[in-house]
Amino acid sequence: MIAGLFPWIVSAVVIIGAHVATGKQLSQLPTYTPGQPVLNTILGLLSYMPVAAVVPLALLLLARTGQRPADLGLTKVGPLDLPVAIGIAAAAFGCELVLAIVLAPIDHSRLVNTAGTLHVPTYYLIFGISQSLFTAVAEEVIVNGYLITRLDQLGWSPAKAFWLSLALRTSYHVYYGIAVIFTVPFGWLVTRSFQKHRKLARPILAHFLFDASTFTIAILLAGHH
Repeated sequence: MIAGLFPWIVSAVVIIGAHVATGKQLSQLPTYTPGQPVLNTILGLLSYMPVAAVVPLALLLLARTGQRPADLGLTKVGPLDLPVAIGIAAAAFGCELVLAIVLAPIDHSRLVNTAGTLHVPTYYLIFGISQSLFTAVAEEVIVNGYLITRLDQLGWSPAKAFWLSLALRTSYHVYYGIAVIFTVPFGWLVTRSFQKHRKLARPILAHFLFDASTFTIAILLAGHH
């Protein structure tokens, strides 16, 4: 868990620290080669791949104690998996909309770290969707598949395991500032889904759909403007 989460948490702390000190907004897409968007897309994809580097390690460690991918629900998508994943993503969007209304008065405060308006070509969807996939697989395998499974084996109650998982998931999103609260409904829904059904494919699909939809909307709006 340290190997998986420590880099994410440190990165989040650095980002929020820079925001508080300078007021610089969160960057949704990296800029490595200004004026060369195609090359920038390729380099961005390569730079994000290490996020998922810990996934094979987590799956190997689980397999060594008898938890094969199939036992975690990493199987072919069943007839109910996609509808359930869509429902989870939609419910999370609805909760975030309510929270956005509540937090609207402090939207321009340094307590909130949000992304600026994107100005990128439409083909940046390749980066956005790929990043969504890497993120979905990495987070759900580590924070749900590995952590929840191990806590169960250690005799933790479902409630205690749930709250620790949610706290750790929230911790590496602190770069949002107070807006980190936006991540709680989604984390709540996918963690409970895995605890109840033991189908890791559902949280992964829901996470991918949630992030990919957000990126798609932001990039298409940028292209439109």
